[in-house]
Amino acid sequence: MAVTEAERDAMHRALALAANGPRGLNPQVGAVILSPAGTVLAEGWHRGAGTPHAEVDALSKLAPGEASGATAVVTLEPCNHTGRTGPCAQALIDAGVSRVVYATGDPGDVSSGGADRLRAAGVEVVAGEQADASRRLIADWLTVQRLGRPHVTVKWAQSLDGRAAASDGTSQWITGPDARADVHRRRARADAIVAGTGTVLADDPALTARDGDALYPHQPVPVVIGSRATPADAAVHRHPNAPLFYDTRDLSAVLADLRDRGVQRVFVEGGPTLASAFIAAGVADTVLAYIAPMLLGGERLALTDIGVASIGDALHLRVEQWLPLGADLLAIAHPATAPVAGEDALVATAHPATAPVAGQEGS
Repeated sequence: MAVTEAERDAMHRALALAANGPRGLNPQVGAVILSPAGTVLAEGWHRGAGTPHAEVDALSKLAPGEASGATAVVTLEPCNHTGRTGPCAQALIDAGVSRVVYATGDPGDVSSGGADRLRAAGVEVVAGEQADASRRLIADWLTVQRLGRPHVTVKWAQSLDGRAAASDGTSQWITGPDARADVHRRRARADAIVAGTGTVLADDPALTARDGDALYPHQPVPVVIGSRATPADAAVHRHPNAPLFYDTRDLSAVLADLRDRGVQRVFVEGGPTLASAFIAAGVADTVLAYIAPMLLGGERLALTDIGVASIGDALHLRVEQWLPLGADLLAIAHPATAPVAGEDALVATAHPATAPVAGQEGS
């Protein structure tokens, strides 16, 4: 079914409205209600968990019966379940909407099916208008829906011979200023930054995202994993966001709790044992390896045990990009066995991770 010019313009507007909403447990969604003649009757967007969804927000601005015969243009398939709010598909049916144009489908096992419900009620449904733009807008949320947990990026800095520190434990700085600035830009895109207690005790990192001497406007929530206590005067306690502490080796439980808090992207800073634990547990989706042109030798490897006993067990990666950063080189990689290309890829091989955490370069 063809989409009209008015509906196409309305979808552009709905996407702009959706961007007003917060990122978190729920997707950013916008909606525009058009009259049969194609004029805008009402607009709405989702303002966060527990608030009216975009369609209901738009419908609430109309008098009873005013939406009869109207078209609803929505950035995400209207939901089909009752949670803290009712099903949007039924709200559109009850309002008398005769046509629904939406951008991308709802991937949720519980919330999907709104399009089928609308069709069963005799509503004309058109899917796919500006789907790519909609998916880009809610890419993080879509990733969480598919994975069942936040997307995890594991980062480390290493010498050319694979060491994360010199024999005496010193690691600041393996990489140069360009590489360190790149790390901070990537931290600022994350919702949470994770370190082990070994790193906190050895390096006292602030776990902030800095633009030179200033802080980026968005700061990831600092997360510390490990059984050792963090000193009361540790720099992490001065972070703009209150730190989260997890005295557990169960990374799946940590990620589940972070997901429930609305965290969608996790940035793992170290140390080597914690980075290895995420990889061994099969929950590393992106690897960032910053490689410095120096040789350190010794035993302080960037990774420890990841469950690989022989060459046949190796975890193969697909390098998406080799990025020069001053004298250093960044390898951006994903598991070669990932079912989906790009940052949403999954590490296919899983091994239990039970080792304590250790320190690594980072602040």
